[in-house]
Amino acid sequence: MSEQDELPPSPTPPPDPSGLPEVKQSVLGRYQVAQKAGGLIAPVLTAVLAFFVGGLVVLITTGSNPLTTYRAIFDGAGFNWFFPWVTGLERANAAANMQQTLIYTTTLILTGLAVAFAFRCGLFNIGGTGQYIAGAVMAVWIGSSFPGMNSFLHIMLVVVVGAIFGALWAGIAGVLKATVGAHEVISTIMLNWIAVYAGIFLFSVGGPLQDSKQAFVPVSSDVVEGAKLPVFWGDPLLQGLHIGFFVAIGALVVYWLILNRTTLGYGVRAVGFNPEAARYSGISVPKNYFLAMAISGAFAGLAGAIDILGWQFRLTTNDVQALGAGGVAFIGIAVALLGRNTAVGVFLAALLFAGLVTGTSTRNLDPTVFKPELASNLTLLIQGLVVLFVGADIIVLWLIARMRRRRPAT
Repeated sequence: MSEQDELPPSPTPPPDPSGLPEVKQSVLGRYQVAQKAGGLIAPVLTAVLAFFVGGLVVLITTGSNPLTTYRAIFDGAGFNWFFPWVTGLERANAAANMQQTLIYTTTLILTGLAVAFAFRCGLFNIGGTGQYIAGAVMAVWIGSSFPGMNSFLHIMLVVVVGAIFGALWAGIAGVLKATVGAHEVISTIMLNWIAVYAGIFLFSVGGPLQDSKQAFVPVSSDVVEGAKLPVFWGDPLLQGLHIGFFVAIGALVVYWLILNRTTLGYGVRAVGFNPEAARYSGISVPKNYFLAMAISGAFAGLAGAIDILGWQFRLTTNDVQALGAGGVAFIGIAVALLGRNTAVGVFLAALLFAGLVTGTSTRNLDPTVFKPELASNLTLLIQGLVVLFVGADIIVLWLIARMRRRRPAT
């Protein structure tokens, strides 16, 4: 036997990848890869760059010191409450400001999750406004009814129904996407305006839900005392922090568990990463489109219900119009983007944006440091810069990846 006969047969060469059909990732799939590549550094740099450019605008346009301005906003948001050396009246004011910041954080967490969950399935949920209004309308209707009902059962009924109606409102866009392929951006925007005009109709003078005791005021009836959320920090008469904050924290946990510990979450993430590959592996893409939108709507509807029971207690036509013009639901988009659609990231981004809004309010910002009438514009500027730089850091990561691929192998 020759030496060649004793050698083992050579292995079959691997197939040429160029001959295999290419399965393209979705846009959101590539975005999720870029998110992982950026890690924690990308969102931190995004926020830093936004505040840096915002500071330059403050310096050039008003001549104010950006660091002093941001320090005043920091104190106005109540974040100085965490410092033990803050005592006396200053600490009491910091506590009151911090309560307002956390109330707003509660809403932004839920509206941020409404965007983030749909995003993980490859969907852009721009309909948080309509879903929020749907939950708020049902909350004010049921919350102002049944005055003799048990307080706990009344609150639970309002919260559950608000979340369900938010889910149903978003589910319409999910069904359209799953059945006829209607783009969710278009359908959710249209549903926003339907909800806005429906709310205006319901609470207008002579409307079905207008307060009969105020015949000439376009406002709903007030939520009964038994349906109001208990306040655990601060004075209830001065709008202290209610237990809805813990509901929002629980929603973050539910969000993480669904995405990372359930079959539903696996299907949602698979469809968001690559719908064609998910369909090939047996995952129902239309079903996940509907479920993702419905769950997203439930978060937004829950936000509307909690705001009604926690501090608002009524709705007017002006409130509904303000939501349609760009309220908390639209800020939730920036929260989800900055938070990179993660539970911890959404919480931190919601806290940041809530602090900006509270810290720049007229009653909290020191007028000797920065004009309060200009402060709200500064908040909007920083929010817009955050959204802009979220897109910019993805471009940077893409360029780095391209450079690495072109680097010759050593």
